[in-house]
Amino acid sequence: MTDQASDVLIVEDTGSVAKVMQNWLIKAGITAEIAESGADALKIIEHGSIKAILLDLQLPDMNGLEILDFVQQNELEISVVVVTSSGSITTAVDAMRRGAYDFIVKPASQERLLTTTKNALEREVLQKAVRQIRSTFKKGDHHGFIGSSLPMIAVYKTIEAVARSKASVFVTGESGTGKEVCAQAIHHASPRNKAPFIALNCAAIPKELIESEIFGHVKGSFTGATSDRVGAAVSANGGTLFLDEICEMDLDLQSKLLRFLQTGTVQKVGSDKLEKIDVRIVCATNRNPLVEVEEGRFREDLYYRLHVVPIELPPLRARESDVIEIGLDLVKNYSKEEEKEFKGFTSDAEDALLNHNWPGNVRELQNVIRNAIILNDGEEIDASMLNFASRLPKSNGDVSSLSISASNDDKVTGGNSGLTMSIDLENAFADIEREIIEAAINACDGSIPKASEMLQLSPSTIYRKKESWSD
Repeated sequence: MTDQASDVLIVEDTGSVAKVMQNWLIKAGITAEIAESGADALKIIEHGSIKAILLDLQLPDMNGLEILDFVQQNELEISVVVVTSSGSITTAVDAMRRGAYDFIVKPASQERLLTTTKNALEREVLQKAVRQIRSTFKKGDHHGFIGSSLPMIAVYKTIEAVARSKASVFVTGESGTGKEVCAQAIHHASPRNKAPFIALNCAAIPKELIESEIFGHVKGSFTGATSDRVGAAVSANGGTLFLDEICEMDLDLQSKLLRFLQTGTVQKVGSDKLEKIDVRIVCATNRNPLVEVEEGRFREDLYYRLHVVPIELPPLRARESDVIEIGLDLVKNYSKEEEKEFKGFTSDAEDALLNHNWPGNVRELQNVIRNAIILNDGEEIDASMLNFASRLPKSNGDVSSLSISASNDDKVTGGNSGLTMSIDLENAFADIEREIIEAAINACDGSIPKASEMLQLSPSTIYRKKESWSD
């Protein structure tokens, strides 16, 4: 143990091996110290300066996993890389599930050790920044949303900033990402929250009736207008009018909506009278509005009038572990509704949820969780209970090969160019899967955590795949 604070702690009971690893790190400009026992390691860790640990599992006084557990249980800001001569993939999976960042099998090459250590140190810097950002948001204080991933924190900050203004907001995102929840959040966080929030789905209303639904009509203005009707705009006076799927709106009505936004006045269908109202407009679409403008289906002037503050909701597959947090909330609610005993997920089920692409986003997750609870019994949902809808691409001809590419941010991958390859679709799926995973690992200099980021798979899933290949 040294008096000088170090970035890396090498926990290794074989002195010669530890010294070689230390010299490699020091030559690379990384400060490192050695602990030859678990007790010494814990003393150094408690000192508080260590950012990464190279951890041997077979120590003279304890199992190295106990040190990993200590780091996790005390929520220490340290990335742990497990180093062992056993080469056991099962041990690797266990360590990853318990919070290890990566796994190296001895004897490790100098290049592999340095790359993994630098990635662990860089990861800890990024994790610290993430924790600082997340600490500004109290648990549960997410405007009706569930989840604390960085993409969603950016959404929460935008909601808070825009809620105080009168500016129009344009919400975009795939179906099922929560666009109406976002609109409601803006309304409830605004000074208008005591006034009505009126939502209108432009895609669900017949073309000939939507003008009346928005602006209202007078009796006799068209067939079926048997009495005067107050439209959604007037009903939302003083509050917020949410126009969902606005890109479905007819061009003629778009011009009338633009006039309403410019003048702040409403003219009912069949009436010459103008009525002044004060409404905040929030609109949404699952399409790309700029493409709609370019192709002539959406007025450019209306787009710029509405697109004052854009909010893009991330798809569920881009929200990190939010899928588990949302899933647990759904399990709690649906179990209560169905009078079941489910309380959570097995680790295999969590892996399955994290690895699914979620084309239907939160709406699909709701369906999957409810289906599992209705059709099964128990306290934990297992992977076998999760029924993911199959979505296969349609093809009009024979396709025997496919080119794919994947990449990560250069700052994260250390400058790797990413993965580009062609696969033979005539091969068995298991062979294709193995080919892609192994290519990704090679493209990431052997780092399974980096490959997992590239492929959007959990590291434990890749470790289990590798174990099955060695059987």
